[in-house]
Amino acid sequence: MKRAYTTLFLTALMGCSLTTFAQTNGGKNPISQPLVSHIYTADPSAHVFNGKIYIYPSHDIDAKDVKEDDEGGHFAMRDYHILSMDKMGGKVKDNGIALSLENVPWAGRQLWAPDAAYKNGTYYLYFPAKDKQDVFRIGVATSKSPTGPFKAEPEPIKGSYSIDPTVFQDTDGKAYLYFGGIWGGQLQRWDNNQYNPKGALKQKNEVAYLPRMARLSDDMKSFAEPVREVQILDENGKPFLEKDNDKRFFEAAWLHQYNGKYYFSYSTGDSHNLCYAIGDNPYGPFTYKGLVLKPVLGWTNHHSIVQVDKKWYLFYHDVQLSGKTHLRNVKVTELTHNPDGTIKTIDAYK
Repeated sequence: MKRAYTTLFLTALMGCSLTTFAQTNGGKNPISQPLVSHIYTADPSAHVFNGKIYIYPSHDIDAKDVKEDDEGGHFAMRDYHILSMDKMGGKVKDNGIALSLENVPWAGRQLWAPDAAYKNGTYYLYFPAKDKQDVFRIGVATSKSPTGPFKAEPEPIKGSYSIDPTVFQDTDGKAYLYFGGIWGGQLQRWDNNQYNPKGALKQKNEVAYLPRMARLSDDMKSFAEPVREVQILDENGKPFLEKDNDKRFFEAAWLHQYNGKYYFSYSTGDSHNLCYAIGDNPYGPFTYKGLVLKPVLGWTNHHSIVQVDKKWYLFYHDVQLSGKTHLRNVKVTELTHNPDGTIKTIDAYK
């Protein structure tokens, strides 16, 4: 999932002025400011529950005792803080620790990007963590409050693996979990839902790895069907190859619906794009359409797209506050669907 960030490195420090930021960013200023600055946050999954906006991010920490590596060991997050706003542009509240690593019985380390859902009076927090064998699984925790505290199930979701879970609830009441991430996210170790610790990354002319998904059972805690691949195709109906790394899937799946179509968006990882593809149902296939967001400062890119009242918003992160790829800050900006259904590409700097 994560890799040492060596290009586009930002040297701005905490509390720097916009003038200084622009000087370190080719004369450009950010279009949005961090939602909070007292802690580092990333991978924001935003939802509207009961008319209020809730953001479920990762909580970045400076794990000085963990060596930086291409597998993302230094992304050593240990808990989740849920943010909330009464309205867009309003005051952002940190609701404190919602779930800690020590309270997840099956987990060993690394609470990475989460998501949340609501059904029948219960809020569900979905999260990846490495188990005691250092294999990423996806867990679920529940609460009667959107801000927690959440109580984790004693075991991860049976049949789950890899990282970056996101839940889409369709208008018919069915819910689907999408997940997966290559490199540190370990997706390359899974073939036909079977784990191979020696699983390798694709060669440039091989068909790229695809994200995974499964419909959730009514209890929202288990899969109702076997995990399957999500097909992302080019305009000619062909799958992307690994060398198409400016368009192929890497991590950070998200699904939203607009005018009857299903929009699958994701990060390309090592080329730092947020892309999207459109399909006719939650299972796909999804046809690639373009960029949601151009690369941001920092190695990772992870987002959510949500409608608040009559407008749409993109929640994302960069490293404006720290200049370090593993100490990120969440942001939000308005997103526009064009009349033809495509999304207007966003540049986070101007």
